[in-house]
Amino acid sequence: MEKKRKLDSKEGQRLLQQMILIRRFEEKSAEEYTKSKIRGFLHLYTGEEAVAVGVIQALTEEDNILCTYREHGHALARGVDPNSIMAEMYGKQEGCSKGRGGSMHLFDATKNFFGGNAIVSGHLPLSVGMALAAKKQKKNNVTCCFFGEGAAAEGEFHESMNLASLWQVPALFVCENNLYAMGTAIKLTHAMQQLEKKGAAYGIESAAVDGMDLLAVMEAAEKAVKTIKEKGKPYFLVCNTYRFRAHSMFDAELYREKSEVEEWKKKDPIPKFQEFLLKRKLITAKKISEIEKAVEGQIQEAIEFAENGTWEDVENLTRFVYSETESI
Repeated sequence: MEKKRKLDSKEGQRLLQQMILIRRFEEKSAEEYTKSKIRGFLHLYTGEEAVAVGVIQALTEEDNILCTYREHGHALARGVDPNSIMAEMYGKQEGCSKGRGGSMHLFDATKNFFGGNAIVSGHLPLSVGMALAAKKQKKNNVTCCFFGEGAAAEGEFHESMNLASLWQVPALFVCENNLYAMGTAIKLTHAMQQLEKKGAAYGIESAAVDGMDLLAVMEAAEKAVKTIKEKGKPYFLVCNTYRFRAHSMFDAELYREKSEVEEWKKKDPIPKFQEFLLKRKLITAKKISEIEKAVEGQIQEAIEFAENGTWEDVENLTRFVYSETESI
């Protein structure tokens, strides 16, 4: 992990704590799902933490973020309250989407965090629209759109890239390439597996980075954001990563060998970054234990907050769903 980017002890510890928070939050979510405390769909981010944490470090509070339904990690990295996220997953009114969105639809306008979108690639056109609006309003911000390589095989991806280039909008497209989409290997779905080359077809500056390496992702994201803000043009960043768990809690995971998963776990971004910090004396083993304990406390607090949350009255279930019209 010999990278150009420098960081001090304080920043290194903060970044490590963010990744550990995401990992432990996901592990606890899986546990609560087996207890039927969390229902519906649940897509975990385990293994991909370096992408969300690394990219979001390069963004400002004014920048917009849109994600897929595997967005818990992005929400936490953005600073959305873990309590409100867990309450949302429990379906409680205190959740960030008032308990109506669940795991797949986290939303927090105060953080410029606009989901959580359940339709594969459906948020890419929204990202282009938000970036175009920012351009017309003469805002110097970036709209960052996270999506998987499965979305890059959809028509919306190509339409969005084309319009983003035509209109020269300040959009950062971040493809989290975890190789299997919903359960089909990339070699069976993409004729060109070097996904960054797709950007060139639309005249969009593009790059690929090791998505298991936090500092490499941070450096690539900072370059991308700087380029967008200087040139006012879109940028395409491919982060090659791997999810350690199945696509969702319903996935039998028959499409890849367990031995392959174990090999990828050797590239786990969290112990990799811990080792980097320890080698450079930017952290101690004692401090790592303190971080783990602090995160454990955050997770427990989030569970208690969700458990003590309130259910919405049945009488209100059509609110925000159907328009209220007077009978004729």
